[in-house]
Amino acid sequence: MPNVQSLNDVELLELIKADHEQAFKEIYDRYWKQLYSFAYKRVKSREVAEEIVQEFLTNFWANRNKLKIQTSFEGYIYTSVKHLVLNYFARESRKSIVFENISLTTSHADYSTEQIIRLHELNTVIAKEVSILPEKCRSVFELSRMQNKTNKEIASTLGISEKTVEGHLSKAIKRLKVSVTLMVALLSCMLY
Repeated sequence: MPNVQSLNDVELLELIKADHEQAFKEIYDRYWKQLYSFAYKRVKSREVAEEIVQEFLTNFWANRNKLKIQTSFEGYIYTSVKHLVLNYFARESRKSIVFENISLTTSHADYSTEQIIRLHELNTVIAKEVSILPEKCRSVFELSRMQNKTNKEIASTLGISEKTVEGHLSKAIKRLKVSVTLMVALLSCMLY
């Protein structure tokens, strides 16, 4: 086994492609600080810079058998990190646009007392209907809609199949639709 510290990047890369973990650790030790500094100068956040470098290194190891580096190794790693930085800024930009739209929508909303009362009544009807659902059905609905669990997670948590989860959700939603439709119809009648 060669002393990995004495090897150049190309030799280390060949060993990494052959699943040599010590060679990967050497690349990690050799470049982590430099890549972190490179990312930090661009994102100005320690946590984000660390995440970006970790993402690069994780992807690098996971895809080691597919690597085809056309440039120098250093050129490859810095370009890869630069792309991850750009992806980060693109995600942040999309989030910013969404939050601006939400902010504009909510700041211009003028909720009348009547609308607030209707919303409260509607929430009360929904809560009441959820409370009288059969126990398993209620548990599935609450895990799905209130805790944002996936059907797979719910199935695992409750020890039931995903099909059973889907059945319970379908039953709960049908029941709530009927109640909410009746509530909306009653409120409409009261207004006219």
